[in-house]
Amino acid sequence: MPRITPQRRKVTLADIALGCDVSRATVSLVLRGSPLVNSATRARVEAELKRQGYVYNRAAANLRRRTSSSIGLVINDLGNPFFAEFAAGADEALASAGYVTLLGNTGESPDRQQAVLNSLVEHGPAGIILSPAEGSEGEQVLAAVGMHTPLLVFNRELPDDEGAHRWDTLEMDNEHGARLATEHLIALGHERIAFFGGHRDSSSVAQRRRGYAGAMQDAGLKVDPSWLVESAPTRLEAARQTGALFARDPAPTAAVCYNDAVALGLILGLTKRGRRPGEDFALTGFDDVAEASVCVPPLTTIAVDPRGLGRRSAELILERLTNPETDTAYTIAPVRLVVRESSCPPSSP
Repeated sequence: MPRITPQRRKVTLADIALGCDVSRATVSLVLRGSPLVNSATRARVEAELKRQGYVYNRAAANLRRRTSSSIGLVINDLGNPFFAEFAAGADEALASAGYVTLLGNTGESPDRQQAVLNSLVEHGPAGIILSPAEGSEGEQVLAAVGMHTPLLVFNRELPDDEGAHRWDTLEMDNEHGARLATEHLIALGHERIAFFGGHRDSSSVAQRRRGYAGAMQDAGLKVDPSWLVESAPTRLEAARQTGALFARDPAPTAAVCYNDAVALGLILGLTKRGRRPGEDFALTGFDDVAEASVCVPPLTTIAVDPRGLGRRSAELILERLTNPETDTAYTIAPVRLVVRESSCPPSSP
């Protein structure tokens, strides 16, 4: 006969109160971190909670109080150092405000995103910060999140069939940043400049390509279609696509990369092909992740302060919780060019 382990009865607030000779209300105040309980009583209750192995069901408590102490943060690519720094900044700011961050990663899959959001909403977060996966649709996101949970969309536009701006938005000044990077390369003497990485259907790619194309046009330079090289916005995929830059002659002498991860991958791909980044091929990134200043060569990039953006996203969602009836906000974060050694003049023929 197989042995059946008897299930232990769930420990209740009444058990804890009886065990340390206080009222059930006092135990509840301790669990909620109330300052109304003196330190000696708090210590006694906490010791009894630990002794009996009590597990606080925060979601149920939130439901009873119709409040929540958590914020959802859903990222499209947590493997990207930019999003790791962004998440750290958001978590720091939310923790300072007394909130716990519930983190989800979608891996650029809209289907996975729906599953993450559906699961997240079951925990009753006070609000959600979302960096949408490529191919996301606003109606699908709202179907999971609902109309009553505040939503802040970060990094990419989320198509909204109603065009009603039903969520707050925080984006970087993508077009201006790519223009700054392109103008920098043109000022160094480059005329054949590629735009490398990302998928054209992504709103942030489209915005950065517009900035690049605008700078090229203003300088009287043509853009060869073969210089618009697509890849997943990751280091490995960018390294694999490096050869596409040199598939036609004349090849570009420089590249504006979609982001730092792509730029770091391009550095690897160029090195593997026997080219010297920062000496006979110039490139720029976008984000200024921590690694950008210490890679070889150090990367010229568009600085956006990922950790600061994370903090800003937390501030915006908290402002929405405080003022739920105000109009939705569209915030564009400033960017700046940081020049390092990866951008160089064209090498002599």
